[in-house]
Amino acid sequence: MAVVSLRDVSINFTGTILLDKVSMQIEPGERVCLLGRNGEGKSTLLGIIQGTTVPDNGAVDYAKGSRVAMLPQDVPQDLGGLVYDVVAQGLGKIGEHLSAYHHASRSLTDAIDNHDKHVAAMERAQHALEDAGGWHHHQTIEAVLSHLKLDGDEEFDTLSGGTKRRALLARALVSGPDLLILDEPTNHLDIESITWLEDFLLRQNTALLFVTHDRAFLRRIATRIVELDRGNLYSWDCDYETYLKRKEADLEAEAKQNHNFDRKLAEEETWIRQGIKARRTRNMGRVRDLIKMRDERKARRERTGSVKMVIQEADRTGKLVVEAKDICHGYDDKVLIGDFSTAIMRGDKVGLIGPNGAGKTTLLNILLGELKPQTGSIRHGVNLQISYFDQLREQLDESKSARYNVADGNDFVDINGHRRHVMSHLKNFLFTPDRAKVPVSVLSGGERNRLLLARLFTRPSNVLVLDEPTNDLDAETLDLLEELLMDYPGTLLLVSHDRAFLNNVVTSSIAFEGDGQVAEYVGGYDDWLRQRPERKPEPVKACKPKVEPTPDAKPKKKKLSYKEKYELEQKREQLKTMPALIEKLETELEALHTKMADPNYFKHSADEMASDQNRLETLEKELESAYETWEELEAALEGVELD
Repeated sequence: MAVVSLRDVSINFTGTILLDKVSMQIEPGERVCLLGRNGEGKSTLLGIIQGTTVPDNGAVDYAKGSRVAMLPQDVPQDLGGLVYDVVAQGLGKIGEHLSAYHHASRSLTDAIDNHDKHVAAMERAQHALEDAGGWHHHQTIEAVLSHLKLDGDEEFDTLSGGTKRRALLARALVSGPDLLILDEPTNHLDIESITWLEDFLLRQNTALLFVTHDRAFLRRIATRIVELDRGNLYSWDCDYETYLKRKEADLEAEAKQNHNFDRKLAEEETWIRQGIKARRTRNMGRVRDLIKMRDERKARRERTGSVKMVIQEADRTGKLVVEAKDICHGYDDKVLIGDFSTAIMRGDKVGLIGPNGAGKTTLLNILLGELKPQTGSIRHGVNLQISYFDQLREQLDESKSARYNVADGNDFVDINGHRRHVMSHLKNFLFTPDRAKVPVSVLSGGERNRLLLARLFTRPSNVLVLDEPTNDLDAETLDLLEELLMDYPGTLLLVSHDRAFLNNVVTSSIAFEGDGQVAEYVGGYDDWLRQRPERKPEPVKACKPKVEPTPDAKPKKKKLSYKEKYELEQKREQLKTMPALIEKLETELEALHTKMADPNYFKHSADEMASDQNRLETLEKELESAYETWEELEAALEGVELD
C-alpha cells in the first residue's frame, strides 16, 4: 500500500494554477526527486503532502499509522531552546525524555552545589528513557549532530539561517518517519556532510520525497523522478540522464504540435472572416469547432521562457591575475591556511573545495586584497575589475525592489555597450513585472540568487568571484550558468559544494585538507579525489614568517646612485604612459575584429584580408607585450621611494 496518495489535487495562488487536478503515489522505500522550475509550486506541493498547506480541491490519503517528517525551506519563527532540544523534538515523547536527560547531565557537570538535586533529575530522565526504550535514539542524535557539524549545546536562536536549517534537517532525520520530505537538503552543507547524508539516506528503508538542485545528490539517491510542469505532474521511471533526453524530446514534440494547432487555428480564423458563407447551416459545425479551438488555445499554458544570461566583460587583465607566496592565516591559535603559494593566471577557473569553516572565504578575501595574511605576500596583476557574488546576499537591499537593486533606481542598464531597459534585463532572469516590483524580502531563495546574478552581470568584470552561487537554482538555470562560466574569457574564483558544477566548470581546484593544509590540483572535484595524497602531511601549528639567513649585523639601507634614480624615474614616466598605450591598442584591435566579423567582409580583396590578418596578429602580440611591461614596471617600482 502507498505511504501517501494524492487524488485530483488543485491549488490556485493569486490567479496562477500551481496544481491542476494532479494525482500521484509514493510507495514504501521509494526515493522520489521532485523537479520543476523555480516558482512552479514544488514547495507548495511538499506542504500539501506534509499537511501544512490545504489544497483548494482533491484529497491526500496516508497509509494507516504512517508518520511524515519534513525539512522546510524556511525556518519556523517559533523555535527556541538548545540545538539538542530542537533536534530531539522529532522524536515526540522520547525526545522530551532525551532533552531532560541532556539538560540534567549539563547541570550536573556545571553545578557547584546541590549535586543531589541534579543527580536525582538525571536518574529520573534515565528511568524514563529506559522505560520508553529510547537510549538508541540518543546515540542517533549524537551521530547526526556530529556529521552535520552541529553543537547540541548552542542556543538555536543565536544560529545563522544556514545552521538553523542544518538543525531542522537533523530533527527530520532522527525522527524515523515513514515518509521523509526534504526541501533542498544540501543547501548550507559542505561536501563531506552531503556525502554522509547520501549514505545515511541509502541505509534507511524510509520513503523519501525531495527537492534538490544538486545533480550529484539526485543521481545517487533518486529511484524515480517526478516533474511539476505548468500545474501537472509527470512521472519518469529512469535515471537523470535518460530523463533529460526524454524531456527534450517531449518538449520538441509539444512545440511541433502547438505549431500545427496554431496554423490550423489561423486558417479557420481566416475562413470565419469571409463572412456570410460561414454562417450557413451546413457550416455551423465548423463554426462550433472553431469556438472550441479558441477556448483550447486560450487555456493553453505556455512554458516560461528560459533564463538568458550575458556577462558584461571588461578589458582584459594582464597575464598574471594574483600571486600568493607562502601565505599563512588563522584565528584564535587555529591555522586555516598554512604556507600556501599559488599563481592564478588570466583565464584560469579555480574552484575552492573544503568543509564549512575551513577558510575558503578567508582565502578569497586574502587573494582579493580585502584581508592581509598574517605571513606571506600577495601580488596583483594589472587592470583587475572584480565582480563578487556573496553567499550571504549582503549586496541586496532587502527593503528595495528587484528592479531598484539591479539598476540602483535607474531605468536602464548597459550590457557590453548596449543600453537595455531594466525590466527587459530582469525578464531574461525570469522576473515578471509584478515580481520585479516587490521588495527583495519577499522573494524566494531561487529568485534572490537569480536577482544577484542579474545585478552582478550588469557590472563590467574580468575577474568573477562566486561564493556558493548554485543554492536554490533550478537545473535548467544551473546548466545555463555552467555554459556561461565555461565560455567566460576572464578569470573565475568559485566556492561551491556542488560536485557536478565544480567538475563541469573549473580547470583547477584549491582544496582545504584540514590542519591548515591547503593544496592545489588540476581539474575539478573528482580529479581532486583521484590525486589527493593517502596520508595527510603534518598539521601547521602556527603562522611563522620565513626567516632568511642574514648576517648578524643589520645591513645599512643602500643609497641609490644618480644613475639608479634616473632609471627609476624613467620607469615611472613609462608606467604613466602604459594605460593610454593599452587603450589605443585595444581600440584598434576591437575595430579590426568588427571589420573582419562583417558578413560582407569576404568581398574585400585577398591582399587586404591578408594585411588585416597580419595586423591582427601584430596587435595581439603588442598588447600582450604592453601588459607584461606594465606588470614588470609595477613590480620594479613597488615599495621604491625616491628622494
